[in-house]
Amino acid sequence: MDNVVLAESDGAIETRGIEPVPDHERHGRVRELFPTWVAANISVLLLTMGAALIVFNQLNFWQVLIVAACAAAVSFGLVGLLSVSGKWGGAPGAMLSRATFGVRGNLFPGAILWIARFGWETINAVTGAYAVLTVLDLLFGIKSNTALIVVTLFLFVASTFLVSGMGRKALNVCNTWSTYLFGVFSVLVLGYLIVHIDWHDVFSKPAGTTAMVVAGVGTIAAGGISWVPTGPDFTRYLPHKASGRKIVGVTVSGAGLVMVPMVLMGGVMAVATPDLAKAPDPVSFLGDILPTWLAVPYLVTAIVGMLLINSLSMYSAGFTAQTMGVKLPRAMAVSINAVISLVGGLMLMLVAKSFLSSFITFLILLAVSFSAWIGVYAVDMFRRKQRAVRYDAEALMDTGRTSRYWYVGGFCWQAMTAWAVALIGGICFTKCDWFSGPLSDTFVGRYGLGWAATIVISALMMLVLPTPRESGVATPVLEGEREGEAEGEPEKVAASA
Repeated sequence: MDNVVLAESDGAIETRGIEPVPDHERHGRVRELFPTWVAANISVLLLTMGAALIVFNQLNFWQVLIVAACAAAVSFGLVGLLSVSGKWGGAPGAMLSRATFGVRGNLFPGAILWIARFGWETINAVTGAYAVLTVLDLLFGIKSNTALIVVTLFLFVASTFLVSGMGRKALNVCNTWSTYLFGVFSVLVLGYLIVHIDWHDVFSKPAGTTAMVVAGVGTIAAGGISWVPTGPDFTRYLPHKASGRKIVGVTVSGAGLVMVPMVLMGGVMAVATPDLAKAPDPVSFLGDILPTWLAVPYLVTAIVGMLLINSLSMYSAGFTAQTMGVKLPRAMAVSINAVISLVGGLMLMLVAKSFLSSFITFLILLAVSFSAWIGVYAVDMFRRKQRAVRYDAEALMDTGRTSRYWYVGGFCWQAMTAWAVALIGGICFTKCDWFSGPLSDTFVGRYGLGWAATIVISALMMLVLPTPRESGVATPVLEGEREGEAEGEPEKVAASA
């Protein structure tokens, strides 16, 4: 059995680790997910990504709008869909993944996801640090230097570590208030742009190619796709009868409320300032476009938002670390990610020559690495729905031969094969600054659909290979789930995985 602390989580600081949440602690409500996914997208990086659609992809206003809407629906639709498994099993996604890949096999995709999350947390930490530096420059005229970069990044990462360690309830409170504040200032920024932007230039820009539109969807969606494995982390406190449709709807609407206008605003800003997407950092351009009275409070709320994004990410990373065998409480396991974010952030801020090119390359690779997991996990969810077999809490905690998820030597060879082949296939279709795959010049590669191909390959292989056989008898459906189905609420969504 895993060495974890079984504790109640009703206090202000959550002490529960990877162990499944018992029924008597499941008092969450679906609407509580809304501020979580709003906060998960409060990042000025979306402005930079929107600008990149104009400058690099050569898209026009309406195409940017289409890209943003499609990316939000696709990526966070997947997040919401696979989040349903969290209320089935009451455990984090990294833990439920043991049932899919086997208690030993789960270590391999888990390691890839963990490493990818390091990169995402590093990017967010760097962006937050740049935002702080920009505020210091605008208010006090303090210019960036090496010592200040080190101090700023350290303080940002330390704050992230402290907030993420407090757990779900503290994050919910912070997310709610940051949503209100960021929403107010975003409306002010939007109003300023409406008044001062030359809209003739915005709407007269010619349309880009279809290939660039499709590729743009993949680039913007990559950030959302990275949240898919952690979606169950935030639904595990929901009761069994919680509506699956509502989980998907609230997830997509919460993310889309921020993603679409932020990406669109970035595109509009890029028309007025073409050098925006080529700026040495992703934040300082706001000081040039917006007046100080608006840029400073907007950046301050954005700093809080990016801190919360990283806190949500580190919150889930603590679970991943525990499932990987780190014998520490979740809050302490987060410290591993904090240290790596600090070191990686310093490398990116002090050594890397181009933030944006490194960021775009990272997004491309991120989408592929997470997509291989998504296809396999989605098919496993579909099969559990069809067989009315949910997750066995005791077996999830059992990492020995007695676990029903031991399969063959601790590995589900069907899931491992589908995941590995899809991962290799996705990389073959990928083209970025660092390398070009042998299939990157095909239709899939040219349209930037490597991530979508990865999902399809992993899902199809999982469906074609023999259905894995778990040890022991099937786990019966819980009464709460039967009641939910009788009301027509939850489970139809999962059947479409």
